Amino acid sequence: MKLSLRRRLISVGVAIGALTLVGAGIGTAQASTNYAQHSRPATVKPTVVLVHGAWADGSSWDKVTAKLQHDGYRVVTPPNLLSGVANDAANLRAYLDTISGPIVLVGHSYGGMVITNAAMGDKQVKALVYVDAYIPDQHDTVYALTSAVPGSVFAAEASTVFDQVAIPGADEGVANFYVKPSIFGKAFADKTISAKDVAVLAARQRPLASNALFEEAGEPAWRTIPSWSVIGKQDAVIPAAQQVAMSKRAKAHTIEINAPHLSMVTDAGAVTNQIEAAAKATD
Repeated sequence: MKLSLRRRLISVGVAIGALTLVGAGIGTAQASTNYAQHSRPATVKPTVVLVHGAWADGSSWDKVTAKLQHDGYRVVTPPNLLSGVANDAANLRAYLDTISGPIVLVGHSYGGMVITNAAMGDKQVKALVYVDAYIPDQHDTVYALTSAVPGSVFAAEASTVFDQVAIPGADEGVANFYVKPSIFGKAFADKTISAKDVAVLAARQRPLASNALFEEAGEPAWRTIPSWSVIGKQDAVIPAAQQVAMSKRAKAHTIEINAPHLSMVTDAGAVTNQIEAAAKATD
């Protein structure tokens, strides 16, 4: 009787242990492996930080955010102030300091300037992902990179592409730049986003302070942090040839897709896959 009772108690204990493992997301086949294997702590997925570009906000990442969350990633899209490279990078760095654990830092367009500066020396940032983005070296500016090769809609006289609004208290000559509605679709969407949706994007655009175009980038984080890149071959803001050159310089793992500047809107799946490739490489 005592032996039989003891065996039943052991059996119940084993069953409870197996259910606990299954409840934690560990399959029964894995639970049957040796103690040393399943006693190791599970790999923690990095937090994915998505940084939007100029004339945009965090909603530009909505489709990618949903896909990443579906795949089990914690995602945050902090606001990019669009006030200038140094100030925007400092504010992003302060936000990164509040996150525990590994980080995959993703930047779109002007956001690439910001993440390159903000991640410098940050040991939590394990990967940088550039999506139709500037990947600056030290002393590079948005203006210089935009006009380095022909093809950018913005490589033109500022008054022909931007509406300018004064910034009270700003230095002389500094203004907020809004993309003219007649230019917005040509620059960002090509013909892959409906005119109706382009009109909405243009209406809610956030301005970029003009000084951001001419501020020099600092020492680039991609020298010490592995990087990935998504290049939209139909990009009319940062020509694909320039993106290729910057990606090669940064030794980025690169994919090219047939997409406009807003590839995270038109090709969210491809962008998400590249972000997750970067995340998995940090394991």
